[in-house]
Amino acid sequence: MEGRHSLELALPGASIGAVAGAMAGGLTLLAGQSTGMAALSALALAVPLGLFGGLYGALLGHGVFRPGTFGPVGLYWMVAFPVSRLMQETLAPTGVGMADGVPLFLAYQAMVSLGFAIGFVWLHERLMPHWLLRRAGDNPLAAELLGQYVRYAQMVRTRKGARK
Repeated sequence: MEGRHSLELALPGASIGAVAGAMAGGLTLLAGQSTGMAALSALALAVPLGLFGGLYGALLGHGVFRPGTFGPVGLYWMVAFPVSRLMQETLAPTGVGMADGVPLFLAYQAMVSLGFAIGFVWLHERLMPHWLLRRAGDNPLAAELLGQYVRYAQMVRTRKGARK
């Protein structure tokens, strides 16, 4: 049963990661690649980003990450995003990505990953509480995580009120 509860917590992050990866197909199409290459590129990035996004949600539900924090999540995506891009470039090579070698490719992807992480966390922090409200009655992990989000929101509200 706990496996199902964790999977429910993984769904928002997996969805965000998969959609972000699928958007790569559109960008590949805009870059002049064939429809087949665009589809392969989208799939090759959507799958690992979806898996890493889902893992983030499950880890969040098990207390590895906390709502409202960025540092640990930024480090997580500094590893997960380059690995995802390496998988994409391996499965759907453009011939440009790794022209300077794998270490430089991964270093560049690690830098780019922080921008991705900011967008991912921003979107996740807006979608996850709504999902938790729907699942909290049947899922104790969701109920506990929803409590953490509520406590975090109350803390932010208190800090903002103290500044006024």
